[in-house]
Amino acid sequence: MLSVPAYEFWFVTGSQFLYGEEQLKQVADDAQDVVKKLNTSGKLPYKIVFKDVMTTADGITKFMKEANYNDNVAGVITWMHTFSPAKNWIRGTKLLQKPLLHLATQHLDKIPYSTIDFDYMNLNQSAHGDREYGYINARLRKNNKIVYGYWGDEEVQKEIACWEDVAVAYNESFKIKICRFGDTMRNVAVTELDKVEAQITLGWTIDYYGVGDLVEEITKVSGSDIDKEYKALQAQYTLVQGNNSTDKFEHSVRVQLKEYLGIKRFLERGGYTAFTTNFEDLHGLEQLPGLASQLLMRDGYGFGAEGDGKSAGLSRLLKIMAHNERTAFMEDYTLDLRKGHEAILGAHMLEVDPSIASEKPRVEVHPLDIGGKGDPARLVFTGSEGDAIDVTLSHFSDGFKLLSYPVTGNKPEEDTPHLPVAKQLWTPKVGLKEGSIRWIQNGGGHHSVFSFVLTEEQINDLAGMFGIESIVID
Repeated sequence: MLSVPAYEFWFVTGSQFLYGEEQLKQVADDAQDVVKKLNTSGKLPYKIVFKDVMTTADGITKFMKEANYNDNVAGVITWMHTFSPAKNWIRGTKLLQKPLLHLATQHLDKIPYSTIDFDYMNLNQSAHGDREYGYINARLRKNNKIVYGYWGDEEVQKEIACWEDVAVAYNESFKIKICRFGDTMRNVAVTELDKVEAQITLGWTIDYYGVGDLVEEITKVSGSDIDKEYKALQAQYTLVQGNNSTDKFEHSVRVQLKEYLGIKRFLERGGYTAFTTNFEDLHGLEQLPGLASQLLMRDGYGFGAEGDGKSAGLSRLLKIMAHNERTAFMEDYTLDLRKGHEAILGAHMLEVDPSIASEKPRVEVHPLDIGGKGDPARLVFTGSEGDAIDVTLSHFSDGFKLLSYPVTGNKPEEDTPHLPVAKQLWTPKVGLKEGSIRWIQNGGGHHSVFSFVLTEEQINDLAGMFGIESIVID
């Protein structure tokens, strides 16, 4: 399973010298109390580390530089506990290259009417300290995240947690390496991209390898290694022989496991975390990687069919955000246009991630009427029900754009005995017609990433961190 480092977030509090040393000590104590309780709440996926109370421009600038160059730090969280003159933050904030969250809160969640005095007022000035600080971030066009409310509320803690996941994904994006086995599908426009622009904007390294290079690695896989994976497959999934002979079924499954191990070793050797295949470029392969690709997605690798590097990188990125839970490469396949039944049936030839399955997936072997190769084994399952989002990444002459809409996930109304693939039904919340028109108008592709875990707010936050456009169809 691909892992993500144990990142941390640095927490600083804004204040000034005018209040005196005693008051500044109280500010520090309050901040440490907040950080300690946030960390012990069990709501945050990553640890917060209290660093200091910031009162000078030099101190803030030094802190931001240190945050930039510490690889363990995924982002900075600021709290204007008292009034902090925002000119002090200009240089440091301009230099900051990590995600920034402005936590607009105060230590108490109420006004102590019977005891409130000027000492209390001096120590609890976030009501206008936030506006002073927020002004300079807006003027610098920092596009930072603002979480507002009492820090002890579950809703606020959840917002911080969701932002942490996005910030970690943003940092990890600059480590994403995509291996393209072969080129894109011939004559297809939407799967093309500018690899240099992808590295400049998103941090992705995209490398090409001929399929022959992969075949060479696959041939090195031993029978004993395949035997071990076959037993693991039997333990996790239901193997259905169907109309195949025992020999044909086992051979097809073993071919896929051999491809799985070969691709995985190739990716591991090169430090790749995502990959693409193309059914038009299978020279030397016995089968199109189907089950093989699904198992790699299960392990956390990003994937793009037909050479689609954008979808490979996006699926890896969103898997990081979702902790590899219920988030899958997807394709719009066919439509139900009947009134009252409007929906999209999402599937692919073979390659849909089993993380969205509502049932125990079955390993089956069937013909594939494309690619001209042997009958591939694949995981067959039905998707899930519930609120979800569908996201795609498009590339235009003026840059990358994230396009998404919230959807209602459903199971197909009937079985599809002649379409033995993994499948997911969904309907855009704005309606199939409106959602589809706006998706098409904005240049959204047919490949996407479908998630029951992520939110539109997180997708917008991610786009903001990259400085690209986010188009939400809602």
